Order: sequence, then structure tokens, then C-alpha cells
Amino acid sequence: MEKSLRYISISHKTASVAQREVFHIPKEEKEDLVAHIRGTFPDISGLLLLVTCNRTELYFESTTTPAVAVRNYLIRLKSSSADVKASQLFRGSDATEKTVRHLLEVSSGLASSVIGDVEIVHQIKKAYHFSMQLNLQGSLLERAMQTVFKSHKRISNETLFRDGTTSMAYKALKVINHTYDKTSAKEKKIVFIGAGDIVMQLFKYNSKFNFKNIYISNRTEEKANALAKRHGAKVLEWSRVLRNDFRDFDVIIGAASNCAHLVKSIPEAGIDPVLLIDLAVPCNIDKDLSRKENVFLYDLDTISMDLEDTKEKRMAAIGKVGDIIAEELGVYTRWLQRAPLRSFLAEYKILVNQKVMDYFETDSGKYDPGTVKMVTDRVIRRVKKRTDPSMSMEEMDAVIAEQVSFL
Repeated sequence: MEKSLRYISISHKTASVAQREVFHIPKEEKEDLVAHIRGTFPDISGLLLLVTCNRTELYFESTTTPAVAVRNYLIRLKSSSADVKASQLFRGSDATEKTVRHLLEVSSGLASSVIGDVEIVHQIKKAYHFSMQLNLQGSLLERAMQTVFKSHKRISNETLFRDGTTSMAYKALKVINHTYDKTSAKEKKIVFIGAGDIVMQLFKYNSKFNFKNIYISNRTEEKANALAKRHGAKVLEWSRVLRNDFRDFDVIIGAASNCAHLVKSIPEAGIDPVLLIDLAVPCNIDKDLSRKENVFLYDLDTISMDLEDTKEKRMAAIGKVGDIIAEELGVYTRWLQRAPLRSFLAEYKILVNQKVMDYFETDSGKYDPGTVKMVTDRVIRRVKKRTDPSMSMEEMDAVIAEQVSFL
């Protein structure tokens, strides 16, 4: 049985934030999870674990292990036994071409909650680097990633799909501008909770908004101090966050990993509203706080529904993006179809190489490695052009002698 590239996925398209956070894999748990999966399903070779605020996905190469088996394993590991409907939240496939198509749609931003999200391809790249560190890139997965990066480059160069900024961090900062008048918004007291990728994006995009009164808080004080120093922010002690001491703060943005319901209480709002923005999975901010008077809460789902300045331009480019994905998927499919021939030629090349060495040893008693390689490559090129790549020993000897005569 041939090896296939398969996947399972739970995302904003199939599940709410609360449902997705059950299957969120914190950074510190990823290596153990991968090890457990490999131990449970020993025929799995290549494996990519993609975890973002909007999706948890597993791509893996296997001969016999189906996607549903890995899905059920993850459900048993992460959800309660009473959650019998969890399987309905997942999508997946055992077909290599369908898996690669899904990966291309995800990496391009077509499947993002914010259409054309450019951050997703960087998250996929980080996930792939993690796979390579564990020697889990696999041949099918490696080729799929080459297809992803080529498609990303073509989409950026050939379409308007990447024009404008539509990251969650950017949209979160935009909500602040929409909530307060432009003059007072610049001076609002804001705290970023966390020090991961989203917080770094918040600081990056703040150059467009110029909010001046920003604090950062993180479990690791060194990270908070480093980011504060780099971006001209102030540090809020983590102990104050744990006590929910947010006196005088107008905006609280939660982006800390693995900190469910970190923010459970806030001071009463004054004349101006208190703005709560939750960009974390699991959610950092207790949703009950939205019931308080003059308190506005935005989570990942509500942020995604905010209007896009660049939506029309990106929607117009979707057709071209789809064409690029189809073309690159076609290239991958043709590569996949030639896999048996590549395997045959790899073994055949060893035989040809030995025959070439034998030829030179018989003829002169010695051989030059460079010349042997040149003749071997010429014979293999000849073989590739044939309808039937196999050769008899006599025919192979004749071809070798012919190629040597050209030296």
C-alpha cells in the first residue's frame, strides 16, 4: 500500500471559539503530543502540527493509519467522554491531493476568518521548522511545503490578494479607534497581556495607530521588559494581572497562551467604556464581563466579523488565487504520479553505476569517479526517455559503451 498525506482540522469554519479552545495545543505540549502520536501510530512518518488562534490541524504521512483514527485519538486526549459530538467539529481527508489542496487554501488565506490573512503562511513556516527539528518533514510533506511557498510567492507577485493589512492584531487596534473618538483614543491606557506572536504584531501595527500609553504584562518578566524597552511601553506586574488589578485601564487585550479565564473581574466603567479584546485560545477573558454596564467585549469571532478596508480588492482576486492553487496542485499531482518511476530509477541508478565501474575496470583496470558519474547520469537520462524504462543487461552494456565512446 502506498503512503498518503492526510489531515484533520478543527477551525473557525466548523467550531466556535469555546469549542476550538478544547483542542488548542499549547506550545509546551506540542513535542509530547507528537511523540505520543508517533508512539500510538508507528507507521506515521512526516507530520506537521499547525496551531493558531483559529485552527488546530494535523497533517501526516502514513500507509495504513487513517485520518479518523488520529482524529479520535485527539478527541479522547483533549475532550471529556461526554463530548460525543466532538467528531462533527472536525474535517479531514485520507487523499493526498485533497490534503494538499486544503493546505494550499489555508496557507493562501482563502480559508482564513480574515480573507487573505498573510500571517498564516508564516505560522505554517514555523510549524514546518518544528517538524524539521524532529526529523518529521517526510517526502510528501516536504514537497507539499515547497508547493505552499511557491504558491505564496506567486499570489503575492501576480495578484492583489496580499494588498492591505488584515491581521487579527491590526483589527484589534482598529477596534480601539472605532470605540473612542480619535483624539482620546491615542491617550487611552492599554495593556497587552502576553508576549507571543500576536503581541509582537500588536506592537508592529501600532506604528499605524500611534497609541502612546501601552503597558505589557507577561508571566516571564524578562520578555515583558525586553518588549517594553524595544517599543517604548511600560510593564505591568504579572501579579497585578493575577489579582485582576486593572485600575485606570481603558483597554485590556488578552493574548496569553494557556491562561483560560485569566481576567475575571474589572473595575466599574466610567463615562467612557472599558474595552476588552480577547485574542487568545483558550480565552483569557471571562465572557460574563460583557454583561457589565458600559463594557464591550470582542473575541476572535467578533473581531473577524469587523469590516475589511481591503475586502473588495481581495474578493476580486479570489478567482486568480484559485487558478494559481489549481496550477500548483497540478504540478504536485504530476510529481506524485511519477513517484513509482523515481523509486525505480533510484534503485536502477545504483545498478547502472556499478555496471559503469565494472566497464572501466575491465577496460583499463581503473576509473575516475567523475567520469563514472557522468556516464551513469547519461545512461539514466536515456532511460527516462523510454516508454519502458527497464533494460536488459546486454542492452545496458551497449548503451554504456556508446556513452563512453562520446568521451
